[in-house]
Amino acid sequence: MASSEEWSPSSWKDLPIKQQAHYPDQAEFEKAVDKIKTLPPIISHVEVDRLREQLAEVSCGKRFLLQGGDCAERFADCNAELIQKKIKILLQMSLVLVWGSRLPVVRIGRIAGQYAKPRSKDTEIVDGKEIPTFRGENVNGFAPDDRTPDPRRLVDGYFHSAATINYARCLLSSGFADINDCSQWDLDFASISKRKGEYQGMLNDVSDSLQFVRTCGGGTEKSLQGVDFFISHEGLGLAYEEAMTRKVGDKYYNLGAEFLWIGDRTRQIDHAHVEFFRGIENPIGIKVGPTTDPEELCAVLEKVWPDPKSSPGKVTLITRFGEGKVKALLPLVIKAVTAKGFPVVWCCDPCHGNTTTAAENGLKTRSFDHILSEIISTAEVHKRYGTPFGGIHLELTGENVTECTGGPENLTESDLPIQYTSFCDPRLNYAQSMEVAFIVAQFLKEAQKGKTNK
Repeated sequence: MASSEEWSPSSWKDLPIKQQAHYPDQAEFEKAVDKIKTLPPIISHVEVDRLREQLAEVSCGKRFLLQGGDCAERFADCNAELIQKKIKILLQMSLVLVWGSRLPVVRIGRIAGQYAKPRSKDTEIVDGKEIPTFRGENVNGFAPDDRTPDPRRLVDGYFHSAATINYARCLLSSGFADINDCSQWDLDFASISKRKGEYQGMLNDVSDSLQFVRTCGGGTEKSLQGVDFFISHEGLGLAYEEAMTRKVGDKYYNLGAEFLWIGDRTRQIDHAHVEFFRGIENPIGIKVGPTTDPEELCAVLEKVWPDPKSSPGKVTLITRFGEGKVKALLPLVIKAVTAKGFPVVWCCDPCHGNTTTAAENGLKTRSFDHILSEIISTAEVHKRYGTPFGGIHLELTGENVTECTGGPENLTESDLPIQYTSFCDPRLNYAQSMEVAFIVAQFLKEAQKGKTNK
């Protein structure tokens, strides 16, 4: 195991690596990476430190984490309307969670950089021809005739990320997230009439409370007029991530996003991703799936997090077992991690373990009931073992897509082709996402009551 002094942003290159694109023109690839190294950071190291402070509070149950967004962003998503919808759905969900739980919410979007995806195979058969798989628009195109990895897309990805977060900052700094005007966050409640009255009642209560605060002379508090909004993506393409890593003082920060995570396919302790992640100051996530060996996971934690007591919340464990496996597998991970004393953030990803293929049309889908079941099972296990149920990590969109079955609209497999726009995995739509928020808020509310009554 290398010591911290031996780490550098490029030390990962000496180790085996998985899930990397194969670029036919290496000279063009190096040129693109060198270009990115000269470009300005997308975020600031101050924002990274602020997120670490907030996640430290999540790790001890004083905040709740809401992380959500697209499975695979598209360059075409970099437009004002879609960015607004993505931020609105996370704002609305977080308002529901705050009002229900009385806990501050940390908002992290899978946005402004989620352009690369791991794949099960390097190639696939389309129309009888073997072609490279789609690995995200940072790498290649979705169309079958555009699958050759193109390094120029890395530079395009940088600029689309920068433009997306720039517009998001403009929205958030101009009163878009002002809780005094939370009614403007409304999208389209026609599809979730079951919750319309409940949500409107909550807005009325918020307005009444704010009026009381103003009457008492507290209506100008800046914390009511904006929110922290952080961005994240899977740190998959390590050449890009290295290029976005900059030295600040004697520390290294990845300044392409405040939060990065290691996927379920790339968390091998002796491989490149773990090596890269162990040297950056950013808070990081590690996906934990059904094949995870708890002791091996603890070894990875020891490598990426040598000083856990001095930096609580540095690592978020994003569990994704599948709805029928949580009660058997999550306790094993909890026991191993808590025995080692790691103050992790426990976050549930109920989407990735519940992907299926629709028999009727062959489209990838997810059952809303299975997603909800994994969330509830995860929360119940954490309650039983006394560990904070710290957050949810969702693939979602603020649009009325038809990619997951069930939910408030009772979507069926027959409905999937109506508005299926994902380039990769199916996402919860607006109505389904809001329903998750209401149900999780109710669970957190009851948990908070239980603490108060003790």
